[in-house]
Amino acid sequence: MGRPRKSVTACHVAQTKRTYKGKTYTTTLLRRTYREDNKVKHETLGNLSHLPDHVIAIVRRSLAGEQFVSTSDAEPLVIERSLPHGHIAAVLGTLRKLGLDKLLDAQPSRERSLACAMIVLRVLEARSKLATSRLLDAQTKTSTLGQALGLERVDEDDLYSAMDWLLELQPGIEQALAERHLRGSTLTLYDVSSTYFEGRHCPLAKLGYSRDGKADRPQIVFGLVCDERGCPVSVEVFEGNTGDPKTVRAQVTKLRERFGLERIVMVGDRGMLTSARITEDLSPHGVDWISALRAPQIRGLVAEGSLQLSIFDERDMAEISSDEFPGERLVACRNPLLLAERRRKRDEMLQAAEKKLSTIRDAVLRKKRPLRGQAKIGVRVGTALARTKMAKHFNITITNDSIEFERDKARVELEAALDGIYIVRTSVPKKQLNAEEVVRSYKQLTYVERAFRSLKTIDLKVRPIFHWTADRVRAHVFLCMLAYYVEWHMREQLAPMLFDEDDPQGAAVARESIVAPAKPSASAMRKARTKRTEQDEPVHSFRTLLLDLATIAQNRVRTHASDAAHAFEVITSPTLQQQRALSLLGVGLTL
Repeated sequence: MGRPRKSVTACHVAQTKRTYKGKTYTTTLLRRTYREDNKVKHETLGNLSHLPDHVIAIVRRSLAGEQFVSTSDAEPLVIERSLPHGHIAAVLGTLRKLGLDKLLDAQPSRERSLACAMIVLRVLEARSKLATSRLLDAQTKTSTLGQALGLERVDEDDLYSAMDWLLELQPGIEQALAERHLRGSTLTLYDVSSTYFEGRHCPLAKLGYSRDGKADRPQIVFGLVCDERGCPVSVEVFEGNTGDPKTVRAQVTKLRERFGLERIVMVGDRGMLTSARITEDLSPHGVDWISALRAPQIRGLVAEGSLQLSIFDERDMAEISSDEFPGERLVACRNPLLLAERRRKRDEMLQAAEKKLSTIRDAVLRKKRPLRGQAKIGVRVGTALARTKMAKHFNITITNDSIEFERDKARVELEAALDGIYIVRTSVPKKQLNAEEVVRSYKQLTYVERAFRSLKTIDLKVRPIFHWTADRVRAHVFLCMLAYYVEWHMREQLAPMLFDEDDPQGAAVARESIVAPAKPSASAMRKARTKRTEQDEPVHSFRTLLLDLATIAQNRVRTHASDAAHAFEVITSPTLQQQRALSLLGVGLTL
């Protein structure tokens, strides 16, 4: 018979309590657990009951693997390196809390880690792939992101490969997001924007309408689908010369066939959901819609008598009908703020146009080298009025040696009569949405516009785009959309600490009517006025709060006498405001 086989496991501190004659006694023992002949046994190594509680706590933590060093002057601590960590914990923690990493791939992989790293860094600070690889690489890292994701050696080619991998998964990821955000609501917000392109090698980059005032550069167009709150769900990239209405059919197919949505109400602006798109792309597929009429269509309704301007004498919203739009509901609105703004802008543009025309007239009348020729004067007038677009409001007479102009007062007054008026059109029946809800739904397009501002300029910065291939551009835009998905949720949760609206119900109550300009809630107004939160802390923007969290560092520490092998890591203790931010996000500093 052989010797019993023992397998020793880690030691631990065990506490037992017993009550004798109404008094509780605590016994603290240092014990060892081991396995002998497939049986778990315990051995007491010593009684620690006589030691102070803080000493027992140190013993317990030491057995759990913590290292302790002396704080005496003989062995001062040396901080070998400090890496920014708090902002990484906030963004990566939110990404994981949302389950976005598992939406990318249910199983951990290097590609998933690289994709998550690019999403996190797009939220924190847009940078090139070379700069991103250096930040993640263990040899050149400048934050704890690479360590948190288990990345050691990273170069640009790894990131490009991860982008290619991510693009193949885009349909499945978007379908999962649609299941999460569009199933419970039929309202879908859709809008299109464009951005200019660096270089001319990508087949998607085409000269087209530039929303950024860069008409000399090629563009790409991308359409964004959001839920009714503005949370992004899907994005698609088109060639730069694609008109907004031409993108609608692809979205209808996506919503119907890929996402499998049965009841859809698409909300889009009047430049995109045109009558032709409604007739050809939406109605045949059973898709309801909410859009608005163009100015010429509104003038037509006034001319035929369907819209009486007197209805706005006592109210700012009324539902009307017209034979020109059979089967549609029309909700006419007049916004007093929009009215004043349009009149102010028109007056400024008229004055600017008159100044330009006066300059041309002076050139015609001057004695030295006067401007001559009807054609030359006409070209100069056309160029001068192109930016103001006020030529329609002037009566201009040009001869070979003169130019006369005056305002067309009747034309100006006719246009001014419709200032502030817009008409929302929809196919949604009244039993599903009343007139106020229809207008509210249309105004929710501002959420998509906010997303475009964030994507293009403020935070995530789609541009500059240097990728050459169409697929890389698509992957780049998709990465930006996923980053905005994370940021959108972070802003929702951090709203009490930001200048953002944190009381939507209060804002709705403060608004006089759905047509009237939106007003901030009392809470948002107090934050804007005092620049302090309810906890009497400074109010942040999203950017400055991330910068504040970045001051939470992961410090590599050792004693002066010990070598690098005995170094340990300590995370900076967060301030009360930093801890509040992490609590609102529901994340911790341990990744």
